[in-house]
Amino acid sequence: MGMLVDGVWHDVWYDTRKSQGRFKRADSQFRNWVTEDGSAGAAGRDGFKAESGRYHLYISYACPWAHRTLIVRNLKGLDKHISLSVVHYFMGDGGWEFSESDGATADAIHGSSNMWQVYTAADPVYTGRVTVPVLWDKKQNTIVSNESSEIIRMFNSAFNGLDGVDAALDLYPQDLRAEIDAINEPIYHNINNGVYKCGFATRQEAYEEAFDALFETLDMVEERLSQKRYLMGDRVTEADWRLFTTLVRFDPVYVGHFKCNKRRIQDYPALSGYLRELYQMPGIADTVNMTHIKNHYYMSHETVNPTRIVPKGPELDLSTPHGRDAL
Repeated sequence: MGMLVDGVWHDVWYDTRKSQGRFKRADSQFRNWVTEDGSAGAAGRDGFKAESGRYHLYISYACPWAHRTLIVRNLKGLDKHISLSVVHYFMGDGGWEFSESDGATADAIHGSSNMWQVYTAADPVYTGRVTVPVLWDKKQNTIVSNESSEIIRMFNSAFNGLDGVDAALDLYPQDLRAEIDAINEPIYHNINNGVYKCGFATRQEAYEEAFDALFETLDMVEERLSQKRYLMGDRVTEADWRLFTTLVRFDPVYVGHFKCNKRRIQDYPALSGYLRELYQMPGIADTVNMTHIKNHYYMSHETVNPTRIVPKGPELDLSTPHGRDAL
């Protein structure tokens, strides 16, 4: 896991010395918005109009942040309008790599060997972490956004006027936005990012702090889902898909690799049924590549797993009945 400094790649791990052993995620830097008419969105500049074939999405099947954008792209029917490149699961000294093997693809836009080259194509003197997802504008030859939470909202509404897009599907409905934002907040800090705070902590106190917050929030969500079918009740929203991408990685990766081992998702009746129901929704199973997920984490994080041995277990069957219909 490296970064660019003034456009030059450096293979450096996260520095937790100044944060008392706590993992601190850097903010995304490309924050433009695609809008229906090309006007400026919530951040950034204008000029990014929703058009078929104009945009390209870079993802990793392993990355939960990229996974959420792939899910919304599929659910909305945007696969016909937004092209896709998938990096390889192994992140070596050069960061995310392109390779036409193991289900990964080449970089269809630039022919790059590494993801950092996509960043320097947009900004030759970029300084910062090189992450996925990335939404690329083929017309202006630049990155629109590398912030997953904002990309999924663009996908949710900006492209509704294009043929074949499911305009009726609204994952961020106006009447639920305040409640969605409210539940997203603790889920992001304590679950989505919380597993990383556990896994990348370098001091016991920092690890235990993140661990306790993680399971307190999982317990809260378990209680909520024991009474509601989805986080917002009877409607699937972006909040569910933001949570799903962490839950589906939890037992295979985070329990062992990131030491999040107080309980498994399998041990939570509501959460485990909820995970299975979301997985079984049309088009979702195809977005879950467990080979990429397990191989990436266990092979790429050498500071966490220096042997790079990938565990064979656990055995997971997300296709079994979920029992959520009763709610």
